[in-house]
Amino acid sequence: MIKFEIPGFGKLELHNLMLDLNGTLAIDGVLIDGVSERLNVLSKQLDIYVVTADTFGTAEISLKEVNCKLLILDVYDQQKQKADLLKEVGASKTVAIGNGMNDLMMIDRAALGIALIQQEGCAADAILKAKLIFTSINDALDILLNPLRLTASLRM
Repeated sequence: MIKFEIPGFGKLELHNLMLDLNGTLAIDGVLIDGVSERLNVLSKQLDIYVVTADTFGTAEISLKEVNCKLLILDVYDQQKQKADLLKEVGASKTVAIGNGMNDLMMIDRAALGIALIQQEGCAADAILKAKLIFTSINDALDILLNPLRLTASLRM
């Protein structure tokens, strides 16, 4: 669990990290350098869920060294499938990170929703639903490892 007290924003007690794979943790099906290490450090405090359509078919191989739960989605209505899992694990205690249209409800409903603009781009609606926006997954993960950065970004 990770606890934050952010002036004007409120308390966050996070138990879960829910992430998209392609465009978020990986580019063109290849995990971004530094992601595995950061996720394994965070897995000591959070339950990590990687929820993906596995567009490139590399999810299982890419994440074999990462302490996470991998869920490969059906082709249809992926946004709802991600939202359903978020509800199941507890939206109020989850940080969600994604970049696509199928991440909208996950980003919007999580206690802390983060959108990423990397090489794959980011759906404009995901940006509008997010509390924070990053251009690097490693920066987004680092903010969870360095709570004062989160406080600096979200305090009112």
